[in-house]
Amino acid sequence: MPLVMAADSVLDVGCGTGELLRLARQAGHTGRLCGVDPADPMLQQARRRSDIEWVLGQAADGGWDREFGLVVMTGHVFQVILEDEVIQATLAAIRSALTDYGRFVFDTRNPLVRDWERWTPDVVWEFVGPDGAVVRKWHEIEAVDGDLVSYSTTFTSPSWDRPIVIQSSQRFYPAEAVSSFLSNSELAIEEQFGHWDRRPLTDTSPEIITIARRS
Repeated sequence: MPLVMAADSVLDVGCGTGELLRLARQAGHTGRLCGVDPADPMLQQARRRSDIEWVLGQAADGGWDREFGLVVMTGHVFQVILEDEVIQATLAAIRSALTDYGRFVFDTRNPLVRDWERWTPDVVWEFVGPDGAVVRKWHEIEAVDGDLVSYSTTFTSPSWDRPIVIQSSQRFYPAEAVSSFLSNSELAIEEQFGHWDRRPLTDTSPEIITIARRS
């Protein structure tokens, strides 16, 4: 949030329901805020806030040219881009969207920690849904193929007739791969951290937080 609040214009790639930008506006951000996401049901929730731009599609669909001082990609969105060519197209669009002095900030899980090994049915998250009912969520790993992890996520709630199960995959990119993708897209790493609190990046860090700029 401090990064967002310090930038006069912000693009959130893979914004989901727009929570980050909504909180920024609520906290007093007066500049341009724009979110892009390929999931229309997500943006239907985001559009409840009309003083923020919402774009349905991919980053490459925006056609932005040096318009944003900060581009963010949070919630490990980078990891759900599975194809190399799509990653490069996304990064090219992000570079185009950045001003000359803009920054691109994103997170990936550190593969050395092997976080997916703790995605088991006995690890359950609980949260309150829009109707006030408690929703429970857990993961089950289905396959691990190199850096690609495929898994199911099950959601249940007493207010539902049946569980909802979603199939997903994520790539766990090592720091060297992240660096290579950025370099190929003419983006240079300025800083990297092991968490959003800016602790140093080590082999045991849970995250790889990357701040990049035009090279």
